Amino acid sequence: MRVAIFPGSFDPITLGHYDIVERATPLFDKIIIAIGQNSQKKYMFSLEQRMEFIRKTFKDFPNVEVDHFEGLTIDYCHSKNVSFILRGLRNPSDFEFEKAIAQTNRELTQDNKVETIFLLTSASKSFISSSIVREILTFGGHYELLVPDSVRI
Repeated sequence: MRVAIFPGSFDPITLGHYDIVERATPLFDKIIIAIGQNSQKKYMFSLEQRMEFIRKTFKDFPNVEVDHFEGLTIDYCHSKNVSFILRGLRNPSDFEFEKAIAQTNRELTQDNKVETIFLLTSASKSFISSSIVREILTFGGHYELLVPDSVRI
């Protein structure tokens, strides 16, 4: 069974995230959208809110699950016996950052390789990021075109 972990903070989930998951669903038997928790980071939305946003967004996708974890993504992959990490790329700087993480993960799992699969975000969504959405929300701007309906608050 081909299972992929799509890790992130999803604070909040955006249409860019949606684009990646929607396009990846035919490639995998199951995709686990895994919300990583960082005790040093302050989130705009609680873990429960973010999980609910994602559940509602993908309610019609039978092969998409939502979970959360603390610690290293690679350790979470091993705990779930998953061999693939799914990541979206918006631009060249995303690639450089994600490449370094993917190569580190491969080194950390010499016996049980975890491959990172990169999908380019669709051009019409490549400018969207959770941090941009949070900034717009903070100042009362119109964020609705950047997020799934489930995030509209």
